[in-house]
Amino acid sequence: MNSPFLSAALEAAEVASEIIRKAYRGNFDVQYKSDASPVTEVDVASEQAIKAVLQARFPEHGFFGEETGKSNQDAEYLWLVDPIDGTKAFVRGYPMFSIQIALMHKGELVLGLSSAPCWNGGAGETVWAEKGKGAWLGEERLQVSSIDSLARATLSTGNLARLARSPQWSELGRLIPQLHRIRGYADFVHYHLLASGRIDAVVESDVNILDIAALTVIVREAGGIFTDLNGQPVGLETTTVLASNGRLHEAFAGLAL
Repeated sequence: MNSPFLSAALEAAEVASEIIRKAYRGNFDVQYKSDASPVTEVDVASEQAIKAVLQARFPEHGFFGEETGKSNQDAEYLWLVDPIDGTKAFVRGYPMFSIQIALMHKGELVLGLSSAPCWNGGAGETVWAEKGKGAWLGEERLQVSSIDSLARATLSTGNLARLARSPQWSELGRLIPQLHRIRGYADFVHYHLLASGRIDAVVESDVNILDIAALTVIVREAGGIFTDLNGQPVGLETTTVLASNGRLHEAFAGLAL
């Protein structure tokens, strides 16, 4: 039986998914933020719908959204929401974007839901996890891989601008020839693949907590490890990622910034 928190997150994601599916590959207004990243009226409508569901269920909880900002952020429970993680993909009309909903309790991430409403030919894919209860895709419990050597490992990368400007870029170059393969699935895709054992590690260097909060819980509950590139726990200020099946985490320690 789902917890009240998970039930609310699933309901919120479904309401937002309906808004997103109706607008996908249609006509909608696109604006650009100060960092040149796009935001659409669909992002805003999706977040407002998610917020309405969560606040109706838990009016005492805090909320931190990509588009509507923070409210009651000192509350014991804090919801972290990115209504369309991958807005650039959404704007261009390809389905590598997702709804990200996470719950933090007294500073600890305890629930994560990642829903890609237009993935899989429009069928969608929703993965969720709660602390101590595993990570799930429908009735399937997810588990990271048992790969324990770089020679057999697949690494996926994304958002590497900061890493590319650092001395650690050469360390990544040193590691790449040792890998079985390297890919750039990016956004929710490589974390879903990691949690389900289909790839073995993910490296990113330009993210924010709303991009990764839900995915952190999912990867951990699937048996993996999710830290920043310095090996530190994920928190509100995290901007880099090293996520792995756990067996390979130390192999990427040289990428610390």
